[in-house]
Amino acid sequence: MFSVDAPQLADGQPLVPADVWATFPPAAQAVIVALVQQVVALTAEVRDLKARLGQHSGNSSRPPSSDPPQAPRRPPAPPSGRARGAQPGHVAHQRSMLPPERVDHIVDHRPTMCAHCAAPLPVGAFVRDDRDDFVPHQVTELPPLRAVVTEHRLHRVACPACGHATRGTLPPDVPAGAFGPRVQATVAVLSGGYRLSRRQVADACGTLLDVPLSVGSVDRLCQDTAMALAAPVATVQAMLPAARAANADETRWPQAGQTQWLWVVVTRLVTVFTITASRGSPVIKGLLGEDYDGVLGSDRYAGYAWLDDAFRQVCWAHLKRDFQGLVDRGGGAQTVGTAALVLVHDLFAVWHQYRTGVLDRPGLQATMQPVHDAFTVLLDEGMRCADPKATTLCRSLDRLWPALWTFVDEDGVEPTNNAAERALRPAVLWRKGSFGTQSDGGARFVERLLTVTATCRQHGRSVVEYLTAVCIAAQRGLPAPALLPSPAAA
Repeated sequence: MFSVDAPQLADGQPLVPADVWATFPPAAQAVIVALVQQVVALTAEVRDLKARLGQHSGNSSRPPSSDPPQAPRRPPAPPSGRARGAQPGHVAHQRSMLPPERVDHIVDHRPTMCAHCAAPLPVGAFVRDDRDDFVPHQVTELPPLRAVVTEHRLHRVACPACGHATRGTLPPDVPAGAFGPRVQATVAVLSGGYRLSRRQVADACGTLLDVPLSVGSVDRLCQDTAMALAAPVATVQAMLPAARAANADETRWPQAGQTQWLWVVVTRLVTVFTITASRGSPVIKGLLGEDYDGVLGSDRYAGYAWLDDAFRQVCWAHLKRDFQGLVDRGGGAQTVGTAALVLVHDLFAVWHQYRTGVLDRPGLQATMQPVHDAFTVLLDEGMRCADPKATTLCRSLDRLWPALWTFVDEDGVEPTNNAAERALRPAVLWRKGSFGTQSDGGARFVERLLTVTATCRQHGRSVVEYLTAVCIAAQRGLPAPALLPSPAAA
């Protein structure tokens, strides 16, 4: 058996001096080398496991709701030195008075006695020049809420000529069911917009509106609303391929014990949700089209890799958390992560100057160039780092390099995927409260109500009024009104 070289320590020094190592039998040398290799492998494994245990929303893609108790809290903002409360020159934000056409009742209160000399004041007198001088005080109150119940009596009348009895029929504008379109729309908003359970919706309608509803009636009204929304939601979904810029994200959605996926695509004009069984790229291809030529903002999930890097924008908020993860690992990874976080800070500072109008597009490009160049150098160094996690991350970013900087040149493209993440938050809260859905029909209600609610919010449109119009059209057998007020390119 041949002797082997003595194993080396992390600093390159031999474990034992060469002359001492030469005195060990070859069999003992082989055992020592094997044990040292095992120690090195186990040390790396322990380090990785400790890093995984230390993951939280600040250094990984984990949501804040999954943070363990030991996760570090966000550091408080440094004191500004200013006094608490409104600052000098601050414009007060007060409740604005409603316009006269919105006022339902006017009650005049005129003084009858002079506050100075106690003399009686003449009725109808003004301060001067016959001009009324008053201070308005508006009080908003709810009337007693009680649903209006209309009983339609279908009488039967016998024909005097032949004796045949004919029953009256409902007019086209009277619903065939027990509830009108506004009740149906309100139920849908309470369930889909405010994420109440079916039982809570029934209780709220009975308590607040004096509309007694069973849980089954609530569910039926929700399903009817989902069916009525099929056409307008399909129309706005068909607008996605024309969007010049979009943001996308996805999250788990449980359904009847199985894992489904809730996808969202946000453009300037519409927000579209869909629930599918797959997290693969065919889903986003189907939403945007395989030949999509706009810019898609997303995280680094492989499902978006089908797009050429020139048509992507990788989220820098995600990268900031990844770099923080390198800092928390320590060692060589910490060096790379610390330097990267400094550059990320500079990147967002430049972007903020552009967003606030301090820089125009050429100014953004020129000011961002040093950050771009510094990241180039940092990635080269990171790919030679001894830490495998740092090396893997830097190599991944090097392959995606053009997709990191699309926002610098393209109008309407943000450096983060915050638009899609913000759109998903109400859906995540719905998932936490409802534990997902139990059927495909429930999934269609979720995705369509989320789409309508988010898109109406983008246009400042009342969700209740739009859903009421949709329900009226459905009950009368008419086409549903468009979700967008007028056709427009997304």
